[in-house]
Amino acid sequence: MGTTALTGPSPDRVLTVPVTANDHIAGDPNAPVVLVEYGDLECPYCEEAYPVVERLRRLNMDDMAFVFRQFPRVGLHPRARRLAEVVEAAALQRRFWAMHALVLAHASAIDDDRVLVCARSLDLDVDRFLDDLGCGVVAAKIRRDARSGVASGVRRTPTFFVNGVLYAGGVELEELGDALESAAAGSPR
Repeated sequence: MGTTALTGPSPDRVLTVPVTANDHIAGDPNAPVVLVEYGDLECPYCEEAYPVVERLRRLNMDDMAFVFRQFPRVGLHPRARRLAEVVEAAALQRRFWAMHALVLAHASAIDDDRVLVCARSLDLDVDRFLDDLGCGVVAAKIRRDARSGVASGVRRTPTFFVNGVLYAGGVELEELGDALESAAAGSPR
């Protein structure tokens, strides 16, 4: 499993751009714990982290909000930007999380035909979706997310912040779950 490859607490590595209504937020943004992920939708480590985060979300529904920000690493993953565009175009029809799940479940097999299958399966207006793939709003959102990641010191994916502080541990259920519990109890990890 991939990690942020940093060890120990990193109080100097904080989320520099706070979570706002412009973010993709699952859960109550005022929850005691806010987990922010900077991810690349073609990254195999993000794909591995996805079921862990989903399980933690289900276990901590009332106490946790999850935020996903785009951080496509196009030098490593040539389809990363396109996959980010796909989920952001779906977001314009209020289907971000559903498309996010489909893309992460099928990232290695996503091509233009599969994108259309996904869009249809989510009952998206496909013509609008295709138009939105190349629109400035989608590109601007991806750039904004990536710039905020760079400003916060993100170098690899996935990178997580728990209540605004860089999480430097592994992305296993128990370890990340312990960090979330510590944050909920008010003691940063």
